[in-house]
Amino acid sequence: MDIQRVVRDLVTTKRNSWLASKSLRVVEDASGTLSVALDPVGCKPGDFVITMGGTAARLATDNPKITTDLTIGGIIDHWSEDDW
Repeated sequence: MDIQRVVRDLVTTKRNSWLASKSLRVVEDASGTLSVALDPVGCKPGDFVITMGGTAARLATDNPKITTDLTIGGIIDHWSEDDW
């Protein structure tokens, strides 16, 4: 698991059928690297979140057949730029 910050929503018009109704977010790690994560928890830009990769990313969704390698598992309640 990693701590990342949600940068913005990601809107796509055509997707794989497994992703049709799933929210996607652009997330950033502490070094500034951007990634795309599936968001089953409903976060917003600016939130610090816990992300999971690999098999754990698929298992963190409501359907483990979803093709994702990065999923947001939770929103961190108390975290700031100083902690990062």
